[in-house]
Amino acid sequence: MRARFDLAGKKAIVTGVGAMEGIGRYLAEGLCEAGAEVVLINRSERMFTVRDYLREKGYAVHGVIADLGEREQLRRAFAESMELLGSHLDILVNCAGIQRRMPSVDFEEQAWDDVVNINLNAVFFLSQLAAREMIPQHKGKIINVASMLSYFGGYRVPAYTATKTAVMGLTRALTNEWAAEGINVNAIAPGYIATDMGKPLMEDPVRNKEIIDRIPSKAWGDPKVFKDVVVFLASEASNYICGATIPVDGGFLCR
Repeated sequence: MRARFDLAGKKAIVTGVGAMEGIGRYLAEGLCEAGAEVVLINRSERMFTVRDYLREKGYAVHGVIADLGEREQLRRAFAESMELLGSHLDILVNCAGIQRRMPSVDFEEQAWDDVVNINLNAVFFLSQLAAREMIPQHKGKIINVASMLSYFGGYRVPAYTATKTAVMGLTRALTNEWAAEGINVNAIAPGYIATDMGKPLMEDPVRNKEIIDRIPSKAWGDPKVFKDVVVFLASEASNYICGATIPVDGGFLCR
């Protein structure tokens, strides 16, 4: 059974790996622990802190700096990643995402474009590039990071909600085209997770209480749990799972 979760020899790209306590870090670490060689992509040099931490643990990890909201940088980052991985790719994890909070009536055009470019456009165009590598080998795993706001409207986060809802739909659309090519496209929908992105809500006593009261497990999620989920979706154990979005939310959706 353990062999079905083994990623030894697999080559992976993980985007959005910046903060040491972010979801991206744990997605990458989970793949490393299962044996994969991983390229981290982020627009901030904070990514190198995660890369160096994982290297110190003995893992094969590389880092590429790029703003995935810029199409040319996205293509360059993918090409550099493929070179680092020896021109082979088994796993793509689209985790890069940004948040902008403001009332919809005042939402700035640039803020909207920034969120759409990172949260949605980059997911599609990286998946497209990855599929071009995976289709000839008739095997591959693409794992997108959606959100609880793929299911709910949220408040003062119209761009984030729109893009994360679209990511869930895109996951299904790509499955319809690529599952027959041996590519599993699935998504993870994090609930309220104790990361930097969640800090504004955690530090708001009213909203924090409302959130915890609604979560059946009565706690914010630990980002470490994403190590297990990503290994499952990246491994042979998930070979017949296609187009699914897996909530990792402590039961939040149940209410």
